[in-house]
Amino acid sequence: MTSAPITDFVPQVLDGTKWENIEPLMSALLSRDVNSKGELEQWLIDRSELEAAIGESGANTYIDMTCDTESDEKQAAYTSFISNVVPKVKPISFELDKKFAALAQEFGLTDGHHAVLFRDTKADVDLFRQENVDIETEIAKLDQEYDKICGKMTVEFDGEERTMPMMGKYGESSDRSIREDAWRKVAARRLTDQPRISEIYDALVSKRDQVSKNAGLNSFVEHSFHSKRRFDYTPETCFAFHDAIEKHVMPFVAKLDANRKQELGLDALRPWDLAVDPKSQAPLKPFEGGVDLIAKTQKAFDQLSPELAKMFATMGDGSNTQGTADGAMLDLDSRKGKAPGGYLYFRDRSRIPFIFMNAAGQHRDVETMVHEAGHAFHSMFCVDEPLVWYRSSPIEYAEVASMTMELLTMPYWDAFYPSEADANRARRKQLEGSISLLPWIATIDAFQHWVYQNPTHTQDERAAQWLKLEERFGMQGHRVDWDGLEEERKFVWQRQGHLFGSPFYYVEYGIAQLGALGIWLISLEQGEEAALEAYKKSLKLGGSMPLPELFKAAGLPFDFGDETVGRLVKRVQSELDKLPE
Repeated sequence: MTSAPITDFVPQVLDGTKWENIEPLMSALLSRDVNSKGELEQWLIDRSELEAAIGESGANTYIDMTCDTESDEKQAAYTSFISNVVPKVKPISFELDKKFAALAQEFGLTDGHHAVLFRDTKADVDLFRQENVDIETEIAKLDQEYDKICGKMTVEFDGEERTMPMMGKYGESSDRSIREDAWRKVAARRLTDQPRISEIYDALVSKRDQVSKNAGLNSFVEHSFHSKRRFDYTPETCFAFHDAIEKHVMPFVAKLDANRKQELGLDALRPWDLAVDPKSQAPLKPFEGGVDLIAKTQKAFDQLSPELAKMFATMGDGSNTQGTADGAMLDLDSRKGKAPGGYLYFRDRSRIPFIFMNAAGQHRDVETMVHEAGHAFHSMFCVDEPLVWYRSSPIEYAEVASMTMELLTMPYWDAFYPSEADANRARRKQLEGSISLLPWIATIDAFQHWVYQNPTHTQDERAAQWLKLEERFGMQGHRVDWDGLEEERKFVWQRQGHLFGSPFYYVEYGIAQLGALGIWLISLEQGEEAALEAYKKSLKLGGSMPLPELFKAAGLPFDFGDETVGRLVKRVQSELDKLPE
């Protein structure tokens, strides 16, 4: 899978967690004379490989920390990296950015393949402030604390100590009393840590606002759009997206709600009524443990695409529980002490991806598996790109890579469900979720816009704004009766880790969902092969093209307004109507 770097500037083995190993190389790049376009191109390759080595060292400490939040050694390794390496790398990186920006203009490396890199580098130079380096380290430590708190959360249920992800399956129980008991125990456990998590978020908001002010910007909203290089849309575009969701998606969700209430025989939906099958059928059981999950996912990819199947087969069998030890690429099963969530981390030096999950035997784990596999495919398609900055794409398109796999694998979910009825239940769940997720995305995005436009807000004001948005869009798109659960309702947002560690990284899922649905429509209208070709063509570009061009390469419009949202909602509803009940 790996591709040999076109440089011997960086030692083949470099421990990038130690500043003394990095500093001489960064200083050499900074002091190197560059007298021609060719020398500048080699300088870029050398810098790229050094950044890849540093990035991979940080990636491994982060992965191992999230895989085992109870290990003092792994926590200390990550803390050391973000405290002792990152703050020293950033100022020199800024000087290297300035050097590249000047030399690129001098030697004509501002267009063609280097256009996006030049544009992004100039944006980074404009944003950097030395006084923000220490603040950003403090922010990373606060996010680490949030992960550690969440990783420790367990409840006693059904005779065992269970993590929060493990409790998810009880929300699918056809026994309403079990669902309610499980929901209340989880909510009560979360409320125990609510005060400290609220304090963490207060501190994050304050520090991020200070970072923005230091950079001469009006708010962290503005800072985020700069730092995330959102050159192709604005906050106003996001607000229009929210409005389109309210107009087109909420009626779709209202129809689902009405059907759910009728099927369950309820007068109103409660928070514990949202995950259970509306017909009160037993929860889907697609796999038992990470090894079984990988084997069945492999079967699905074998049927979808021999090329993708071959890529997936390189990642391992799903048995690893030791993070990055022995070069592992997967850590899948939920366990005590593991941070929540799921992610794909591409290690740029070895050019090997790593998938982190909290699988607990539910259908949503299948969705997560194929989703993260899509990210892995994206990184693998870019493995030969010599510039580290182009081995990933803007998040809005990175998520197209992952969400598309959720949709294109649907015809092959018989690998998980021998019963066609169960497979169709899963497909219905996926299609409904592809649209009903959008209100939650709008809620989280709108919440963040308000939070960072009003950084001095109180906790009570924040709760009031959350409830206002929750009334507009509903909990994950559902209108829910919260009578007697007012305190729990105020803090539902604390479950969304992106708010803490990846601020403003959420609307991308909505934009990407529209792109993924667009490729899925190609598969319906032009055939699966055409959809796969569009998918692979766009992924191979990595981050070398502006966002609209990546969408164009897949035959998609870069649009997430009223017309696009309305068209896709209508088509999903049409396909749902064809599925057997």
